[in-house]
Amino acid sequence: MGAFFIATTPFELKRSEHISETRINDRIRVPEVRLVGPNGEQVGIVAIRKALDLAREADLDLVEVAPQAKPPVAKLMDYGKYKYESAQKAREARKNQANTALKEIRFRLKIDEHDYETKKGHVTRFLSGGDKVKVMIMFRGREQSRPEMGIKLLNRLAEDVSDLGTVESAPRVDGRNMVMVIAPHKSKSDAKAEARKASSDAKGRGAEVKSRRDRVAAEKNAAPEA
Repeated sequence: MGAFFIATTPFELKRSEHISETRINDRIRVPEVRLVGPNGEQVGIVAIRKALDLAREADLDLVEVAPQAKPPVAKLMDYGKYKYESAQKAREARKNQANTALKEIRFRLKIDEHDYETKKGHVTRFLSGGDKVKVMIMFRGREQSRPEMGIKLLNRLAEDVSDLGTVESAPRVDGRNMVMVIAPHKSKSDAKAEARKASSDAKGRGAEVKSRRDRVAAEKNAAPEA
């Protein structure tokens, strides 16, 4: 059987949660900063007054991005644009998380071929719909002493649905059970998120049109007769 591959995502700082605490321009009260240019280039350690002068000359803000560093790191940027983009990323992250449901399928260790195919079909359907699947094997009695059999079964399932998803959480023992999480390939979950967004946008436009019509009707009714 194929080996498990655990999907990982790059660490992303939760900048949007700390925007209100970010010090900018004259609020940065330190003698010097490690300055980063607007395109990410390293300028070096400069006096705070020099950094502020450079920000004014470029019509940008001086933003403290790593206050705990010695000296603190500050970057030249458009702070208004930075706040907007950070808020957008935070909203998208929350939306994508909400749009991906976690389904659960339970297996017995001693499962016959017909039941296996039936449950595999459920897993396939969930992954095709853009949902993650938590697969659980329930051990009975002495079966708990044979975890390798559970891994073998989960490995088989992961291999059978590999065209639709990848193992996000490798098999692990959880009490008397063994669990594994399979996530749909990115294109599947993205398509689901986009479909829900389109539906939500359509509802929003419909509500906006109705509100506009109601407002026009109310204005006509309120207008004095000639």
